[in-house]
Amino acid sequence: MKFSKKLSVLAVASALSVPALMVAAPAQAELSGNIGVVSQYVFRGIGPENKGAAIQGGIDYANDNGFYLGWWGSSLDYTYDATGSNPYSGQGFEHDIYGGFAGTAGGIDYSVGLLQYYYMNIDDSNLTELVLGAGYGPFSAQAYYLLNDGSWGNAGDAYFTFNYGTALPANFTLDASLGYYTYNDDDAGNTEKNWTTATTESSAFRHLNLTLSHPIGDTGADMGITYIIAGDDRAGDSKDDAMTMNISYAFGL
Repeated sequence: MKFSKKLSVLAVASALSVPALMVAAPAQAELSGNIGVVSQYVFRGIGPENKGAAIQGGIDYANDNGFYLGWWGSSLDYTYDATGSNPYSGQGFEHDIYGGFAGTAGGIDYSVGLLQYYYMNIDDSNLTELVLGAGYGPFSAQAYYLLNDGSWGNAGDAYFTFNYGTALPANFTLDASLGYYTYNDDDAGNTEKNWTTATTESSAFRHLNLTLSHPIGDTGADMGITYIIAGDDRAGDSKDDAMTMNISYAFGL
């Protein structure tokens, strides 16, 4: 899952697994792509999706009328079989498909869209989120509202990000992203949905990501390092801080 570079403040978006789904309408229709590698893919600050390097990339389309559509994918170093037969072996893959409308009003960028997660070789994880976003200058915020139940969330869960980015001397960029969750526990205690029984918190600080990035010479690629100050999961368990590194390349099509 990735941030749009226009309104996100995270230059190493593919490492951070949260699409902002915010692209201000271009002067004309644009088709672009991106590809990269990250040392560890951490989902929303606390959930490692792989312990080794992951290859990630995507394609985005933005029309001058504000419509946007995109796909982003990442390799994963685990699988999940809900039947219990060898549940955590092999390799999985994450597909994120998103689309919506974005524009600008009174100097404020805004967007509304849907985000569909589709996982290969990982059961009970194909969830859908409604995504709202707004941005002004170096600041942006997004809200992700989960529409169905699955292995990593309940319908009604809401994830909020608050972002800031600034240019530094020598062509460096510093970005910060604060994540916060509110949890729905309507299904807590339902043994048929083992992913909901762990919900004990109504809300919790999720993460603070601090990213320093820099272009790699004149190659058109960027490299970055992110320190993740981790918060709590839906069971109230504190997670360990983490550090990730990435190299990414964006290009027009």
